[in-house]
Amino acid sequence: MQERVLVTGANGFIASHITKLLLEQGFAVRGTVRNPSNLEAVGFLKALPSAGNLELVSADLNDEGAFSSYTEDVDYVIHAASPFFIDVEDVERDLVRPAVRGTVSALEAAAKSTRVKRVILTSSMAAVTDAPDDRVLTEADWNEKSSAKRNPYYYSKTQAERAAWAFINRDNIGFDLVVINPFMVAGPSLSTGISTSNQLFIDIANGQYPALMALNWGFVDVRDVAQAHVRAMTAPNAKGRYICSAGNMDMHQITDIMRSAGVRGKLPFFDMSGQLGTAAMKLLSHFQPSGIGSYLRTHLGSVPHFENSKIRRDLGIEFRDVEETICDTVNDLIEWGHLSV
Repeated sequence: MQERVLVTGANGFIASHITKLLLEQGFAVRGTVRNPSNLEAVGFLKALPSAGNLELVSADLNDEGAFSSYTEDVDYVIHAASPFFIDVEDVERDLVRPAVRGTVSALEAAAKSTRVKRVILTSSMAAVTDAPDDRVLTEADWNEKSSAKRNPYYYSKTQAERAAWAFINRDNIGFDLVVINPFMVAGPSLSTGISTSNQLFIDIANGQYPALMALNWGFVDVRDVAQAHVRAMTAPNAKGRYICSAGNMDMHQITDIMRSAGVRGKLPFFDMSGQLGTAAMKLLSHFQPSGIGSYLRTHLGSVPHFENSKIRRDLGIEFRDVEETICDTVNDLIEWGHLSV
């Protein structure tokens, strides 16, 4: 019997790559989207090779029991749907509630099925740390600092993952849970839509960053993230959380790659990444929207350090080089017309 996978938010940046990979590997996929009839949003999924094994159904994270009718005949659930906004009007309404409710709904739906073997949750490094420091982060680390006022997106991801582990620790749960915690996910998109992560490159080109700042990100390729989800789904020894990141790159390096690719626009030249510049940018961050300002104050001048041996060992993930990922991302954004050359 062909195994079936429920993928939530199937037309999202990460989830669409997961869906594509599952279809390529012979799985049947039931993907949830807001409106299966909206070809502008889901047409690219229906055009995938092996899309004959793809079924799209309607679900909304804010609805109670959003996934309850979709798990009876599925073997695995990959819950990838979650809101991703740095700055929102109402943190509880726009971030925390849909993130937690969607996660719990996916788990409740899986618990109603006698067939589901495992649930894979797309979490984030935001649930591991609120701000990089000198520590080397591992799967044992948890974000203890974020709140509705401090890095609210990070807070929503932490709350959602904690809710997932609280659910799985109940009695008589007939499946296990594996969590993927990626850093900044970049790479080529399967659709014309722009992911929040890839928006970073557009913002740099459009002058949203007036200077080169002391910002350094952990990056991972979306194709490797998809591979991690699919392998975590079936690997017998997959267990617990997995930090999913390949390496680091700072704003100087990203801007250099964009210039080398011929990107035109308002790429920053003025260097404010030194100690005095960083102090000045932190002061100026108080004049930014609250979510952006909080992010800048907790990340400027910090470099993330992490350990990814567990995912390489248990799931056999060999990460693409970060420079390759960033080059592929920039070239893809050029091809879609999001960056000018």
